[in-house]
Amino acid sequence: MSDASLHPPSRPYAPAQDAPGFFTRAERWLDDRGKGAWIAAMVLGFIFFWPVGLALLAYMIWSKRMFSRSCAHSRNHMTKTHFRAAFKSSGNTAFDAYKSDTLRRLEDEQRSFEEFLERLREAKDKSEFDQFMNDRAKRSTADVDDIDDAAGEPK
Repeated sequence: MSDASLHPPSRPYAPAQDAPGFFTRAERWLDDRGKGAWIAAMVLGFIFFWPVGLALLAYMIWSKRMFSRSCAHSRNHMTKTHFRAAFKSSGNTAFDAYKSDTLRRLEDEQRSFEEFLERLREAKDKSEFDQFMNDRAKRSTADVDDIDDAAGEPK
């Protein structure tokens, strides 16, 4: 036997890509429970070991979790989960066909509603602009009349 066959090639330890670390799992767990869980963890960190509370406070401020209404990761995670669940096959072909038709119809309705809102915004903008131009024309006519009055010319 050769020396190479006695010793298998060494491989450095590399964690699996899909397995998140402790801090990532803790962050997700806190995000799933909301901002209150982050605040509770920070307070407990200050009570038991103040540098941990300070580190949590700094992280909350840095990641904007302190001042946002909800945790961004949780919102993003839920959106991805619902998106995957909506297009996952149930195994029942009749139901899957019904679901895809319904989703397509809802997307068409959403698109037409967004187009309607865009036309509504454009019409409102146009009416506001027309009103502005009318007011401006009235002001300039009034200014000309004021100048004529100051010059003493008859109207």
